[in-house]
Amino acid sequence: MHVRTRIIVMTLASLVATAAAGTEFVRRDGGPSESQMLAKGDGRIPGMAYVRPVLGGVLYRAGFKGGDKDNSGLDNTQRAALCEAGFSGVRYVDFGSKTQFGKTSCGSHTMDYAKGSSGNAHDILREIHSVIEDPSKGPILVHCMWGVHSSGAVSAMALMQFCDWPESKAKAYWEKARNDAPCSGGGCEKWIDGKLARFRSDPALKINAEQQRKICPR
Repeated sequence: MHVRTRIIVMTLASLVATAAAGTEFVRRDGGPSESQMLAKGDGRIPGMAYVRPVLGGVLYRAGFKGGDKDNSGLDNTQRAALCEAGFSGVRYVDFGSKTQFGKTSCGSHTMDYAKGSSGNAHDILREIHSVIEDPSKGPILVHCMWGVHSSGAVSAMALMQFCDWPESKAKAYWEKARNDAPCSGGGCEKWIDGKLARFRSDPALKINAEQQRKICPR
């Protein structure tokens, strides 16, 4: 088989496999277990590492295998795979200075790729809330360069906002999911404490007990 043809076939096979697993990403049947939240989760999206559930069927997190040293963000294959898997939005948290953001279409479905911030995550939380309120919308993926620091901080805030986790529990989750990756700027405890100290839950984004039962961690 010609090399170019073989690459195309392999890429299509990867996309088909991802699309087939799409129901995995949109299910709201009780939320993820701790082991699922901390698993490596590699292989489900091409080139992505630490693809993990945060809120079942609503919020996932990830990073790049080997990082994203040029800040270019998701490539076209990754965007297509995420669109086919049913994601309605992706946010590149704290990085992506050279990323071309925008929309990706796959059939009748459209996925929006945009920049996000762990220092001011309320716009992301509002988007997550809209997905919770409308089950026809696909989940949100938050990713950063490696998938351990910034995406984890936004995920911790989402658990505080939507699942009523106390800050201490959210911080412990962030620490476990960090996979021992080092932190700059005075160490890991100072880094996450600075993020969480500024966070305040928004009463307008509260969800009810039945919604929590369907998406919050078990």
